[in-house]
Amino acid sequence: MKGRWVIKLGIVASIQTITSHASAFDPLLVQHTVPTNSNGGTIFGEQPCEFGALGRPLALREAVERSLCHNPKTREAWTSVKAQAAAVGVARAAFLPTVSGNWQGVRDDSATDVNGHPQLSSNTAATVRSESVTLNWVLFDFGGRSAALHNASALLAAARATQDATLQDAFAMVAKDYYTAQAMQAAQEAATTVEGMTRDSLIAAQAKVDRGVAPVTDMLLAQTQHEEAVFSLTKAEGDAQTAFGTLASDMGLDPDEALMVPAVTASSMPDQTYSESVAQLIEDVKRTHPSVLAAQAQFEAAQAKVAQTRAEGLPNISLVAKYSRNNQPASLGLGIPTFPANGRDAYVGVQVSIPFFEGFSRHYQSQQAVADAERQREALDGTRQQVALDVWIDYQALRTATLNATHSETLLAIAGRAFDAAEHRYQSGVGNILELLNTQTALATAQQRRVQALTDWSSAKLQLASKLGRLNMSDLAKGAPSELK
Repeated sequence: MKGRWVIKLGIVASIQTITSHASAFDPLLVQHTVPTNSNGGTIFGEQPCEFGALGRPLALREAVERSLCHNPKTREAWTSVKAQAAAVGVARAAFLPTVSGNWQGVRDDSATDVNGHPQLSSNTAATVRSESVTLNWVLFDFGGRSAALHNASALLAAARATQDATLQDAFAMVAKDYYTAQAMQAAQEAATTVEGMTRDSLIAAQAKVDRGVAPVTDMLLAQTQHEEAVFSLTKAEGDAQTAFGTLASDMGLDPDEALMVPAVTASSMPDQTYSESVAQLIEDVKRTHPSVLAAQAQFEAAQAKVAQTRAEGLPNISLVAKYSRNNQPASLGLGIPTFPANGRDAYVGVQVSIPFFEGFSRHYQSQQAVADAERQREALDGTRQQVALDVWIDYQALRTATLNATHSETLLAIAGRAFDAAEHRYQSGVGNILELLNTQTALATAQQRRVQALTDWSSAKLQLASKLGRLNMSDLAKGAPSELK
């Protein structure tokens, strides 16, 4: 008859898993590659996420900085970089030895009853402790660890490039929403001006009808156009509020936050921004855009994974060592009492591990890794094709916006002169109400197109910079409609 009660405590401590404070303790030097916050990519540098009260008016730079700090996608990309940097640390740690310790405490109550021979029976109780320290150090593994490190490093490069691409997209999105808010604010102001003009025309037509020098249809036509202007003004106010709510949401604020942006003006006409041809821009972006760099790094990581998978199926050589001790009681034989004793055991040597057969799993794992590398190669080609198309589309949009900005200035000047002439002719009794209303409508349309052309040019400029992967904070001073160069 035996009885045993065991209290066992295992302690495993290996030097690559010591984590007292992950961000502060970095013995393998991987955390220096991680930005301090979510808006710190290689393109944008380190920008503190600390803000005071909203600017009035709100500058584009402030809107962008707030958005990059509060955008969930930029924070997600940042955490991916942190996770992948830690994976590089794991891959580097594989080159170091592992040391584990084990302690065991056992309360051993043992009873043996021998029938017919009580002198051989025994009943002992002892508290047995044992301690051991084990070392294992892989010395050679046919390149498996090197391939794993290459894979992790390539994935870290991909994460950094993906973060830059995400920042580019978030930057472009908030800039577009900012310009939309400016355009809607200007459209509301233009609609207010048009409503005032139509009201003045209605008053002038009413006066002529009252004096009997104009038919009542003049007043009715003027009244119709005034009501249409009121309708347009109401819609413009709603569109402006929607645009401001979207911009506030981009910055992590409630949509009902009161915002004000600078008015859309232009001291000089915009010109062509890029001296390179569109063919040269396309050729450059296929090599340098962050999304292409990310896809390239992922392809390289997949190639390294193929080598890693194959190497893991080859032998490896390790240095192994162990030292243990215990106080297990000793006995000379059956029926002889136990005596206190101390035991020690130590060894050091070389271990060769050879995976002879793994059920063909290694073969299929290699096939899977090769197929994944092929998939990443196709994804890289697709990314290059997509960024080239994006640059072509946005280049044409910028070219069109630049030409339309020039045309809109000419159109506005002509429409203004036509309205002044028609208004003077109507007041003098020479012109008719239709002439006045037509030129009034043309002037309102020209004002709206001018505002839209300026904001379209500014937005198209930053959108193209984003598609080229060249967007950074220095573009803000050059891209705002109030500072067009």
